Amino acid sequence: MAAPNPVGVGLIGAGNISDQYLTHLTAFPDLRVAVVGDLDTGRAETQARKYGVEQWGTAADVLAHPDVDIVVNLTVPAVHAEVSSAILAAGRHVWSEKPIAVDRADARALLDRAAEAGLRVGVAPDTILGPGLQTARRAIARGDIGTPLSAQTVMQYAGPDLWHPNPEFLFAEGAGPLFDMGPYYLTALVCLFGPVDRVAALGSTAREVRTVRSGERAGTEFTVAVPTHVSALTRFEGGGVGQSVFSFDSPLTRTGFVEVTGTEGTLVLPDPNTFAGDVRITRVQQRDRDPEWETVPPVGIEAGRGLGVLDMARAIRGGHPHIATGDLGYHVLDTMISIDEAVVSGETVPVASTAPAPPLVPEDRDPYGATL
Repeated sequence: MAAPNPVGVGLIGAGNISDQYLTHLTAFPDLRVAVVGDLDTGRAETQARKYGVEQWGTAADVLAHPDVDIVVNLTVPAVHAEVSSAILAAGRHVWSEKPIAVDRADARALLDRAAEAGLRVGVAPDTILGPGLQTARRAIARGDIGTPLSAQTVMQYAGPDLWHPNPEFLFAEGAGPLFDMGPYYLTALVCLFGPVDRVAALGSTAREVRTVRSGERAGTEFTVAVPTHVSALTRFEGGGVGQSVFSFDSPLTRTGFVEVTGTEGTLVLPDPNTFAGDVRITRVQQRDRDPEWETVPPVGIEAGRGLGVLDMARAIRGGHPHIATGDLGYHVLDTMISIDEAVVSGETVPVASTAPAPPLVPEDRDPYGATL
């Protein structure tokens, strides 16, 4: 038997989200995390030691590491394109946290640069690879709810200033509820309905100044630069329609709601910000009766953030496409920017880009198996 030959991975960005990534990346036998980098090298060292990673340092140390094939970009959205471009210039494949960039031009340039170099770009969310969405996609493909017609999604709560110790970047350009949480919901909808054709939207900002409400900086005020409530309508190329709420202005928390209505039934998905959860279906009911629900048996093995990195690593070695591609990430970014433009203009905005719905994950795929 050949010796295991895992794909080398480096991380740039050792902030809050790195815990979730490192928990899983260090548990997948087909990957080996070689180095963690951050502007704060002390923070990089803390995360590296916590997860048994042997080396740490700056972003430059990650890019120079000889064993790194894929670099995971966990920086703040405003520098995603800049850091990902540096990763490509160093000859490494990129996995980027969402969004791929904060404007179309930088995102397009990044994908063109990767294509010219023969390198890959993968973009979060990789929750679309989890059993939750995969089970829903299979149910719809089987015709369990007939022909899918429409979707509703809701993501609303009081905002990340409630819990994040440094929330300013989540209220800056390229963030807000649309760009921060929209990728989970819109990517799921593209997987279910296909690419978005056009959008309309309204938005508002409840408070121009917010206050950090947790951690050592509690009481610090900061300026809000983006709409903190967005209501969007989407029309898909295949003819389906969707309506979505993205809000940091609601005292009532209602997140993870994705409902797809078809000609023969309605399907409710688990939270698209998670990898698993129940898929439920209700059939046509009399108006004065409570709905009767059935649960669809889940398909696949649950994992967590980093699953897209693993899929890309196996695809690179196997010479086949990965699932959460840069093109998909670009189309979702293009859709969000179009929604933002619709908020400003008050007009319906066409979405110029397109992207095919990604392929299904094989039912027998085991993230924790050694295949390389």
